[in-house]
Amino acid sequence: MAHFDTEYQRLEASYNDSPPGEEDLLVHVPEGSKSQWHHIENLDLFFQRVYNLHQKNGFTCMLLGEIFELVQLVFVVTFTVFLANCIDYDILFANKMVNHTHQTQETFKVTLPDAFLPMNVCSSRIRNNVFVIFILIIAGVFWLHRLVKFIYNICCYWEIRSFYVNALRMSMADLPYFTWQEVQARIIEIQKEHQICIHKKELTELDIYHRILRFKNYMVAMVNKSLLPIRFRVPVLGDAVFYTRGLKYNFELIFFWGPGSLFENEWSLKPEYKRGGNRLELADKLSNRILWIGVANLLLCPVILIWQILYAFFSYTEVIKREPGSLGARCWSLYGRCYLRHFNELDHELMSRLSKGYKASSKYMNCFMSPLLTVVAKNVAFFAGSILAVLIALTIYDEDVLAVEHVLTSITLLGVCVTICRSFIPDKHMVFCPEQLLKVILAHIHYMPDHWQGNAHRYETRDEFAQLFQYKAVFILEELVSPVITPLILIFCLRRKSLEIIDFFRNFTVEVVGVGDTCSFAQMDVRQHGHPAWMSAGKTEASIYQQAEDGKTELSLMHFAITNPHWQPPRESTHFISQLKERVQREAASAPLPENHLFSSIQSESEPHSLIANLLVGPPSLLSLQMGREGPVANQVSSTAGSDVASALRSLSPLSTSQHLRGSYTSTRLPRSDLAPLTGTRAMVGSGTDAHTASSGSSAWEGQLTSLVLSEYASTEMSIHALYMHEQVHKQHSRGEVSRHTWHRQESDESSESVPDEGEALPTLPRSNTFPSAATHRQEGAPLHPTGQRRYGGNTDILTGGARTIARGPRLPMGGWADEAQAGRHHDTVPEEGSEDELPPHIHKVT
Repeated sequence: MAHFDTEYQRLEASYNDSPPGEEDLLVHVPEGSKSQWHHIENLDLFFQRVYNLHQKNGFTCMLLGEIFELVQLVFVVTFTVFLANCIDYDILFANKMVNHTHQTQETFKVTLPDAFLPMNVCSSRIRNNVFVIFILIIAGVFWLHRLVKFIYNICCYWEIRSFYVNALRMSMADLPYFTWQEVQARIIEIQKEHQICIHKKELTELDIYHRILRFKNYMVAMVNKSLLPIRFRVPVLGDAVFYTRGLKYNFELIFFWGPGSLFENEWSLKPEYKRGGNRLELADKLSNRILWIGVANLLLCPVILIWQILYAFFSYTEVIKREPGSLGARCWSLYGRCYLRHFNELDHELMSRLSKGYKASSKYMNCFMSPLLTVVAKNVAFFAGSILAVLIALTIYDEDVLAVEHVLTSITLLGVCVTICRSFIPDKHMVFCPEQLLKVILAHIHYMPDHWQGNAHRYETRDEFAQLFQYKAVFILEELVSPVITPLILIFCLRRKSLEIIDFFRNFTVEVVGVGDTCSFAQMDVRQHGHPAWMSAGKTEASIYQQAEDGKTELSLMHFAITNPHWQPPRESTHFISQLKERVQREAASAPLPENHLFSSIQSESEPHSLIANLLVGPPSLLSLQMGREGPVANQVSSTAGSDVASALRSLSPLSTSQHLRGSYTSTRLPRSDLAPLTGTRAMVGSGTDAHTASSGSSAWEGQLTSLVLSEYASTEMSIHALYMHEQVHKQHSRGEVSRHTWHRQESDESSESVPDEGEALPTLPRSNTFPSAATHRQEGAPLHPTGQRRYGGNTDILTGGARTIARGPRLPMGGWADEAQAGRHHDTVPEEGSEDELPPHIHKVT
C-alpha cells in the first residue's frame, strides 16, 4: 500500500464506523478527476465551519455579525476613554457656569457640547494617563488580532459558501430553510462523489458529529465524571457551582488547543499522553503549565475585569432600565448546559431541548416563594408605589416638576423597586404541583438525580436545581467576578487534579479509523460505559470508574439514534435500543393511558401547542404509533391511527394561517406520506430548532410544517424514553437494588473504589460502540470482544494474534487500571513499556 505523506495520516486500527472490508481503504482518484473538495486535510475545522455557517443563516449574516463585533470592540474602548477624559462633568452637573457671550441670562442654556473638552485638552489628558495608554495598547493588540482572525475567517467561510453552493447545491438565500439533518444528509451523499475523507468510502452521521464535537464531548465527559474543579463547599452558602465562560475558556486552552496542550492538532492526542509509563512526569508538566496560565490570568486580571464591567454595563443597563424584572428571570447556567448535554449533541439541539423545558422550570422555581419574603415585598411595593404615584401625579399636573433635582431619578428608582418587589409576589390564582412540574422538566432535560423524585417539594431539591437553572443576576455576577476567581481555581484546585486528568485522557481516548482520537464516552457504547441501573444490566461490562453517571451513555445513545434514524449502531447498541422500545411499548399497552402515571405527567403542564401533550392525551394507538417508529407497532398503523395523527396535528395553531389549509394538509398528506418518517424510512427527523426547512419538491410552508412535526415526534419519543428510564431507576432505588446512583460521585469513587484489590479482576476498558475492526479470538462461552482496537490505558495493552495481554501495574489514582481480564482470555508475557509504541501503524480486517 502506498504511503501518503500528508498532514492527515491514516490512523492506527481502532474503532471503525465503516462496513466490514473498508478498514484498509484508501480511495484512489485519478488526478484529473479530483474535485476541489477531495481529501480535506482538516475535516474537524471544515465540518465546524459548515455547521457554523448553517447556524448563522448564511455567509452575509455571518459577515455582518463579524464586522459588528469588531466595531463593537472599538466603540466600547473609544467611548469609555472619551467618557473618562474628554468631558467636563462640573459643567454637565451644573456645578460650574458656562460663559456664553452671545446669549442673555434669560436665554442661557447649557448644551451637551458645552461639556466636551477641547481636542487638545482631551488628547493631553489621555497622553498623561499611563493606565489609559496601557489599556489602549492592550485593546489595540487584541483588536488587531481579531482583525487578522476576521480576515482569515472570511476567506475560510467564503470557501464554505462555495461548498454549499457548488457541492451541496444549496443557495445562501435558501439555507435558513434547510435543517441541519438535510445538510448532513447531503454531505454524506457527496462523500461518494468528492471523497472528502479519503480514509473511508462512506461517512456516517456519527463521524460528522465526532469531528464537530470532539473537544465538547471531552468536556461533557469530564463534567459527568466530576473531574473538573467546578463544585465547591462555601462556608456560608454551602454547596456551590462556579463555571463561567472565562473558566471554560481556560480549560479548553489548557487541554485542547493552547500552546503545550494535550492535543498536537485538532484530531490527535500527543503520543506521550497515550502511554502510562511517564504519567507522573506528564502530570508534573501539566501542573506547571496550569500554574503559568493561572499566573498569566492573575496578571491580566485588572484588564479583563475592567472589560467585563464595561461590557456588562453597556449590555445590561438599558435592559434593566426597560425591564427591571429581567434580573429576576432565570436562565440555564453554563454548568447546567454542560451537565445536561448528551454526548454527540449539537448546540442547536441542546438549546432547543432546554428551551422547551424553560417555562416548566420557571414555574417550578416559583413554587418556592418565601411567605416571609412575600409579605415584605407586598408592603415595600405599597410604600414605593404610593410615593411613585404622587410624583407621577405632580409631573402630570406640571412638567416643570421633572426639572427639580433628583425627581426623575427618584421616579426611575421607585419604578425599579416596585417591579422587583412584584417579582417576589406569586400569582394568587396559580396552583403549583412541584412533582408534576419536575416530571415535565425531566421530559425535556432528560437528566436529574434519582433522589429528586418524590422530593420535588423540598428546598434541598430546589437548591440543587438552581445550580442548573440560575438567576440572570447570578449569571452576570459570576461573569463579573470570574477574572478574579478563575486564576485561583487554576492555581489551587486544577493543579491538584493533574494526575487524574492525565489518566482520564489516556484511559478514555480511542482512535477511530478516519476520525482520529475521540473520547470513548462519545462512542455511546453501553457495553463499555453503561450503567447497570439504566436498563443496561447484563449488557455492560464497565467498572465503576468506566460507567458514565446519571445514565449519560444510555440516554445519549437513545437521543442520537432518534435524532439520526438512518444511523446504523452496532449490534449491542441496536439490541439495547430495540429492547428498551419493546419495554416502553409493553408498559404503555399494559395500562390505560389516562391512568398511566409515567406518561400522563407531561400533559398537565406542557405548552398548549406542544405535540407532546396532544400525543399523550390521545388514544393508545397514537402513542404506540409515535413510540414504535421502527418497531412492529408502526407497521400496523391503520387509517384510524392516521386520522388520530391528523387530529393531533391540527392543534399546531401557531403555524397555521388558514384553518382550511391546515386541515387539508394534515388530513391528506400526513397519513400517506409523513407517517413514513415515523417508521425510520426517511432521515428527516427534526433536531430541535430545525423547524424551518424547505423540503425538496414542496412549498416552503409545507416544508416548515413537516419539519416541525417530525421534530416534535422525535422530541416526544425521546421524552417518553427518558421518563421511562428514570422511572425504572427510581423503582430499583426504592427496592434497594441501586446502590450507586448519586448526584455526583464522591472523590473516593474515582480513586480507591475504582482500583481493584489484589486478586480481583481488572476493570474493563471502555470501547467504541462502532463496528469492530479486527478479528475476534475467544474461548468457548467467552463474551465477544472486538480486538485490534487502539486505545491507551494505564496498563500495557498488546495485540498479538488477537489475544490481549495485560500487565498489572501499581495502584493508580483516578482509576489507573485500564483493562479487565475476561474469563477464558489468554495472557502472555508483557514486553517492556514502550515496545507497543514502537510498532508501526497497522489495520486489522474483520475475518
